[in-house]
Amino acid sequence: MNKDCIRRLNAGDKDFDARLKQLLAWESVADGQVEQTVAEILQQVRHRGDAAVIEYSNRFDRRALHSAADFTLSTEDLHAALARIPDAERTALEAAAARVRTYHEHQRQESWQYREADGTVLGQQITPMERVGIYVPGGKASYPSSVLMNAIPAKVAGVGTVTMVVPAPDDQLNDLVLAAAAIAGVDELYTIGGAQAVAALAYGTESIARVDKIVGPGNIFVAAAKRAVFGQVAIDMIAGPSEILVICDGETDPDWIAMDLLSQAEHDQQAQSILLSPDADFLDAVAASLEKLLHELPRREIAAQSLAERGALIRVASIDEAIALSNRIAPEHLEVSVAEPERYLSRIRHAGAIFLGRHTAEALGDYCAGPNHVLPTSGTARFSSPLGVYDFQKRSSIIHCSPAGADQLGRIAATLARGEGLDAHARSAEYRVVEEG
Repeated sequence: MNKDCIRRLNAGDKDFDARLKQLLAWESVADGQVEQTVAEILQQVRHRGDAAVIEYSNRFDRRALHSAADFTLSTEDLHAALARIPDAERTALEAAAARVRTYHEHQRQESWQYREADGTVLGQQITPMERVGIYVPGGKASYPSSVLMNAIPAKVAGVGTVTMVVPAPDDQLNDLVLAAAAIAGVDELYTIGGAQAVAALAYGTESIARVDKIVGPGNIFVAAAKRAVFGQVAIDMIAGPSEILVICDGETDPDWIAMDLLSQAEHDQQAQSILLSPDADFLDAVAASLEKLLHELPRREIAAQSLAERGALIRVASIDEAIALSNRIAPEHLEVSVAEPERYLSRIRHAGAIFLGRHTAEALGDYCAGPNHVLPTSGTARFSSPLGVYDFQKRSSIIHCSPAGADQLGRIAATLARGEGLDAHARSAEYRVVEEG
């Protein structure tokens, strides 16, 4: 790679809007063949249960499962993995889990009520979901952070049973992932993946109870399956490629900023890394740092393709213009690497997570800062929020009318109901009205 392999844009150019639109374009998961395959898997699991799960797991993950016992792990198995991992990894996992738990405990919502003058009571009751399913990528890959970020908020919310599925291609399981499940308090774990795992969670099988919500990342088949079962169960989101947008005034070490951009680019070829700065010399310095540091990365080929196809260094007129442009993009991760970043915070309207100051690397949020790393992508931060405790709690309205309240509200409701042509509604309300005279 050379420094010209990441595009350079200027927000003041006449064709900037068109070029920005092209840069941000990303087609969500939509593949006819994938959707057809997923539909067949979902139907088979729905009607054949464990037998279909075993069949597809053996076919796609090269396993030799015979019964549900072969893909079921006990909590003792999880704690055995926790005991096997090196002390340094256990300490890091426990420290990260404690920080994630502390942060999310601040999100817990409580029930509330108030009483009106006539004695009518109105309110809201908060209850946790009963069962939640967590999908975690598996095999040679190791994503213990995904376990913590998905399971801990559910447990803080009070979810009764947290069920985790993790594929084990060629019977490979990662102890770090299992250890994270033990620390996070996962209640059930099944070593299955793909669309068949999503189907099992959504519909239930002889061995796996259906859940109320499915969360967690996966490949294109998992994403398509989650989209297809939405309605049968709730889902968190259909996530796009990872993104970072950095706003810098030119005073941060260019190596720091370059590595922050590379930290997203190494995810996959479609990940997006963008830098906004009013300092043209600084953009040149970051481009040089990217070229230098890229060659040090084990995943340099992936990162190089990501930068070349979806990355950009963009010159803006000022930090104010950078903030406005960031709000247009609505990035998943936003770093504000400037002097006095707090002065801009109230003007940032659309971002999944905001990292303030020169010393706040986005990677800290991925693992251990505390806030959730499951974030809206592809501009959906305009209307979506990070995964949190609130995603695992439900709200029920409370209405308890006093006789006087029923009389007053009944008259209003009856009038409105007749205006809508719904006579039974009106008469139902009027039965509680006190007759005058």
